[in-house]
Amino acid sequence: MTRDSPYHILVDVPTQTMTVTDPAGVEVARYRVATARNGVGELAGSEQTPRGRHYIRAKIGAGLPEGAVLVSRRPTGEQYTPALRQMHPKRDWILTRILWLCGLEPGRNRLGQVDTLQRYIYIHGCPDEDPMGIPGSRGCIKMCNRDIVELFDRVPAGTPVTIRA
Repeated sequence: MTRDSPYHILVDVPTQTMTVTDPAGVEVARYRVATARNGVGELAGSEQTPRGRHYIRAKIGAGLPEGAVLVSRRPTGEQYTPALRQMHPKRDWILTRILWLCGLEPGRNRLGQVDTLQRYIYIHGCPDEDPMGIPGSRGCIKMCNRDIVELFDRVPAGTPVTIRA
């Protein structure tokens, strides 16, 4: 379940934006994001962004420098560069911070073949040259590194996240 959080995150897939609001519904931050290039959907293996109500289950990467590379939720010790990307062209670049999402709606985005947590769906940083505002991820919600650091520092674990298509 979600903990009490002073914030709510809304990811709007059609506009590729994320809005953070306070308890009164006042917008405190807005970011351009990139959701899945395969569109929306909940099925495991679809590489689609899951819809519905979620919460931040875990925050990973506190204190890492911008551009730190994470694989399987652990820092590799690498610092992202375009040259590193050329050396690993098939890598799904997860950088800087991870906010790991968990679904709240059994049968829609929780449990079985539609479980957001088990699908490893994150809000995470990405290479600065990756475009924001257009779909381009493998299911996650990608953000610029400076934006994910700001969001990570602002919201606690347990913060509700709604993904609207």
